Amino acid sequence: MKTNPTLGVVLVLGAASLWGTTGTARSLADGALNAYWFGALRLLTASAFFAACALMARRRPVAPSGARLSTRDVLGAGLCMAVYNLAFFAGIASIGVALGTAIALGSGPIWAGLLQALLHRQRPSAAWWTSTLVAVAGGVLMTIGGARQAQGGDAAGILLCLLSGFSYAAYTLLNQRMANIAPASVITFRAFGVAAVIALPAAWLTGAPSFTSGDLAAVAYTGIVTAGLPYLLFSLALRHITPATGVTLALGEPVVAFALSVLVLGEGPAASAYLGLLLVVGGVLGVVKQELASPPICAGRPAALT
Repeated sequence: MKTNPTLGVVLVLGAASLWGTTGTARSLADGALNAYWFGALRLLTASAFFAACALMARRRPVAPSGARLSTRDVLGAGLCMAVYNLAFFAGIASIGVALGTAIALGSGPIWAGLLQALLHRQRPSAAWWTSTLVAVAGGVLMTIGGARQAQGGDAAGILLCLLSGFSYAAYTLLNQRMANIAPASVITFRAFGVAAVIALPAAWLTGAPSFTSGDLAAVAYTGIVTAGLPYLLFSLALRHITPATGVTLALGEPVVAFALSVLVLGEGPAASAYLGLLLVVGGVLGVVKQELASPPICAGRPAALT
């Protein structure tokens, strides 16, 4: 399959724009549903959305006849997605949303670059690393500077957020490995189905859910608009760009979240947050430039992860 890096970049930035509305939707809900149940039901809603999309795509194979998804890859992707959600919510409960988000989102591109170099034998260039670190630094400034108040935390909370970022990066590499074997809707349906099976019992350990109609509306919105649609776009993008670049471009998410927090929620971020905004935009543009200037990635099956 012929790759198109420009299309890949556009798809990830589109996905990041949708991801960026998650926090605002959660903030506008009534808040009776705790974060663990919110995350688990979001995964379940996304799984149902992907199931419907997979039924429509089942007659449009991607890979040559006979190629099948590896059960190990599907289970691994589902486990990574579940850990990503659960570790993130547990982490921010310990160290706060601002610091937790900065660590999870900021570590993701770094983990992805390291994993891609170690497992795929595709080492990002020095220019890619420079642009990525600029974007990560900007994301940290924007997230911390946009918070109404800082919250301290412990080592366990920091490690959980680092685990969340690692799990997201690992999910991305596994997703790309499967991207040329099956339609994106099939990949995401199976991975998110596994994630929901893991996340729902974990949420139940926190107690029975309590929710309002506003919570259900927010779950439906985030499950379809901020999980279903963007992860489809993200999976399609990984046929055209490297996993490390995909994770870095996803830093467009806090840019959208920042804008909505100011325009919709009326929050007044610190001046450092605006500096962070400029750094994220500059870093992401640098990564885009590197990706478009690089040789096309191999459209076939990536190197083994083991």
